[in-house]
Amino acid sequence: MTEKREKIVGILGGMGPEATVDLMQRIIRLTPALDDADHIRCIVDNNPKVPSRIKAIIEGDGEDPGPCMADMSRRLESWGADFLVIACNTAHYYYGAVQEAVNIPVINLIDLVASHVKDNFPNQRKIGILASPAVAMTGLYTQRFSRLGIEDVWPDPDHQAQLLSVIKEIKKGNIDETVRNDYKNVYENLMRKGATLLIIACTELSALGGKLPIKALDAAEILALEIVHVAKNRKEPQ
Repeated sequence: MTEKREKIVGILGGMGPEATVDLMQRIIRLTPALDDADHIRCIVDNNPKVPSRIKAIIEGDGEDPGPCMADMSRRLESWGADFLVIACNTAHYYYGAVQEAVNIPVINLIDLVASHVKDNFPNQRKIGILASPAVAMTGLYTQRFSRLGIEDVWPDPDHQAQLLSVIKEIKKGNIDETVRNDYKNVYENLMRKGATLLIIACTELSALGGKLPIKALDAAEILALEIVHVAKNRKEPQ
């Protein structure tokens, strides 16, 4: 019996660049490998020139990132990718533009995280979200969780603004003690609001790392594991 060829993942990255590298490091760590050849082939467009999601969604006066992301996806497909992922939670607002541009599957990170919660934490009914305000504004997680009877809890406005500042600082390469303390203030706000599980739903926050004092799921880790499973033909891309 002929063994199935490993699938090649195409990564729409650069949103931001460090978060994309963090995702690739997770893929390497989660891949069972004895030598170079055991690792997964990744075709990566680490493109920091994608128009700002913050300007387009939050400020409302920025260029639409959709056409740029669609172009990236077509290029990744032409270069040999068998399936695609988007290394940014907020950018999933443009998921439709990406999937419509190609003839290969595009894993939807938001759906993936919601399914993971449903399958592994069926009794959790109040989940805190650590993400860009744009994710809250677009309802990406709210829509998925409401179908599962789950309440998504968000930081108070002042704390959400503080979290956006943290995300911007990480994009600048700043992860000093002030940034970490601001992050701590935000997730403690979610805990006070009754969240019993947190989702790290921003790849910048994933790159920041650090252990939280409450059970937390990292969307980037869930995506990296899914990439390994799909590439190794353990499951089909959803």
